[in-house]
Amino acid sequence: MSARRTTGVPLSRRRLLALAGGAGAAAAIGVAGCGSLSREVSGELLASGARLPEPFRVPLPVPRTAVPVRTERGVDHYELVQRVADTEILPGLKTQVWGYDGSFPGTTLVGRSGRQMVVTVRNELPVPTSTHLHGGIQAPGSDGYPTDLVVPRGYRHDPAAGAKGGHGGHGGGMHVAAADWKLSQGAKDYTYPLDQPAATLWYHDHRMDFSAPQVWRGLAGMFLVRDDEEEALGLPSGEREIPLMICDRSFEEDGALRYPSMDPSLTGAPGIEDAYMEGVMGDVVLVNGAPWPELEVDAARYRFRILNASNARRYRLALEPGPREGASFVQIGSDAGLLRAPLRHKALPIAPAERFDVVVDFAAYPVGSTVTLVNTLGEGGTRRVMRFRVTRAAKDDSRVPSKLADLEPLRAASAVAERRFDFRQTTATDGTPVWTVNGKPFRSDTFAARPRLGTVERWRFSSDFHHPVHLHLAHFQVVARSGKAPLATDAGWKDTVDVRPYEVVDVLARFSGHRGRYMFHCHNLEHEDMAMMANFQVV
Repeated sequence: MSARRTTGVPLSRRRLLALAGGAGAAAAIGVAGCGSLSREVSGELLASGARLPEPFRVPLPVPRTAVPVRTERGVDHYELVQRVADTEILPGLKTQVWGYDGSFPGTTLVGRSGRQMVVTVRNELPVPTSTHLHGGIQAPGSDGYPTDLVVPRGYRHDPAAGAKGGHGGHGGGMHVAAADWKLSQGAKDYTYPLDQPAATLWYHDHRMDFSAPQVWRGLAGMFLVRDDEEEALGLPSGEREIPLMICDRSFEEDGALRYPSMDPSLTGAPGIEDAYMEGVMGDVVLVNGAPWPELEVDAARYRFRILNASNARRYRLALEPGPREGASFVQIGSDAGLLRAPLRHKALPIAPAERFDVVVDFAAYPVGSTVTLVNTLGEGGTRRVMRFRVTRAAKDDSRVPSKLADLEPLRAASAVAERRFDFRQTTATDGTPVWTVNGKPFRSDTFAARPRLGTVERWRFSSDFHHPVHLHLAHFQVVARSGKAPLATDAGWKDTVDVRPYEVVDVLARFSGHRGRYMFHCHNLEHEDMAMMANFQVV
């Protein structure tokens, strides 16, 4: 582990819960304490040095949509350039970001179900990268495996040193086989068949040991898949369909992004300062890269594709005030596509990497109203997210039909195997704390499971802390939480599920599309970088 171990420092009550190792510790401290404290907090707050702006003073930006550089034989070709750029995030200050096309968030990619897309990613940054299409069903060579790197030209990468395992070289036990490092010089073509229904996906960096700081610096963007079935529904569209990438960041006094890396250049030893091993949470909430923005809306229905792109922060989103009648949010989709039928929620709990596709009807508010999207898990500035200002009456031809998609519910009897995976912090032989799956840190040359192509398996996740568990390739349906029914917000096909402290979550996962090596991991990016990953091989 490259994160240093703190000694002689009293543990916080929350950290005691996280490190104590199970439900027994929770019971000893008290169930009420576990529920009210550890169930809500998912990282350590990193305070900004900059003077923070007043909320709701900047308009909500909407990332531009990419256009193909060419189309050949029915395949659309796109190009994204990862580069350093200066942008104004906090008013009056310049912030250097690492962005796809130099922007944060990156350019939005829009594809069509069944129509292949090839995205060339050119790396003009000072460090290697690996781009993962989160929620996509693609072959292993285009999945963004952490050691499948795009290396900037002139960068000297030493696979022999990397084979020591980054964190493993410091006692954490993580290991990367020398043969598993694959290097593309300057650029790489990622092929996306898009053999999947309409959905809200996203893409982000997945570099071994450095996903957390590189995503923090801006390497993330939205990826939308459309199909005929979705477009026939009459949902809000055009200017009333808006992606909302929500994340938190912290800033230095001069506007630079603040992050507690051991090596800020991200070219040497990986790891973060001890205090942030649980995860890094910023004190500025950004939506589409803007701090606490405002959006002027018509008194009409809007479709918002909401993504939690934070490293560690969880949100519970709500509207203040809520509508006088009915629910605030009409959910129409989850991570991997549309629901069978709309669901109505007063609040949306959303963990890192989860997505909610929702409709909000601003016709429920008088013209001139302001409606605030809040995070009821936050305090102070992190309780606010953004504000809507209802500015005018308008014609609205959109609708939310009672049936959305043909969604096949998976049956427990269809599972051909059951596997259990425990996400927990353990202690290495040298006393170093390490985030593990089934007590083991990541190794690139071992497999935790070998599911057969086209089958369904029951996977059971347990935890000691907040662990948003993400499966590459496989989509799943949540069928139980600690032996009880799943949450209403667990509905639909998913690729990420929030496993809360001392909870057991059962999912039925379908392994379809491709054979080969994939991975699953905690999507608290600090946990991921510190070995909380495992491989599976579709055979």
